[in-house]
Amino acid sequence: MIEPTMGGFSLSKGHPVQGLADILAKDLSVVFCGINPGMSSAVVGYHFASRSNRFWRALHLSGFTPEQLIPQNAASLLDYRCGLTSAVDRPTIGASDLRRDDFINARPGLEQKIRRYSPRYIAFLGKPACAAIFDQREVRWGRQSMRFGGAQVWVLPNPSGLNRAFTLEGLITAYRELSQEVSL
Repeated sequence: MIEPTMGGFSLSKGHPVQGLADILAKDLSVVFCGINPGMSSAVVGYHFASRSNRFWRALHLSGFTPEQLIPQNAASLLDYRCGLTSAVDRPTIGASDLRRDDFINARPGLEQKIRRYSPRYIAFLGKPACAAIFDQREVRWGRQSMRFGGAQVWVLPNPSGLNRAFTLEGLITAYRELSQEVSL
């Protein structure tokens, strides 16, 4: 089941930009949780649609999917027991446009969603959302000690092309660690 997100957002007055539809189903292995939709993805209506975003490549090369999916076929992630959502629904040009309060205010709805769909893991794509939601200064990469909405929490590097701290190979290594744990 693909669940639409709530509300519209404006790029400029009179030009509404919607959040992205969640791609969720019951009992998935993992739900990947982006920080929030980038404006370019929100405008075209697909998760991780920017050409510079490495999510789909990293997902495939780390073993989550047998072929590289394209943003327009994101719903086929469900075939591989994976889903997609965002910590904050509101699209922005950059994640730095979000405030700590945006994450704190989004927490109850996100937690309710994760509880409702019951994935084994929720993988936050980047540290900012996880740190704000759990009110922690420091968050490490990988498996966390806490659970969220009943799911085991994992933190993966953000696949944005703007994230220069991680090469594609670094992303693949981090994502593969979760892929291997999910397969157990």
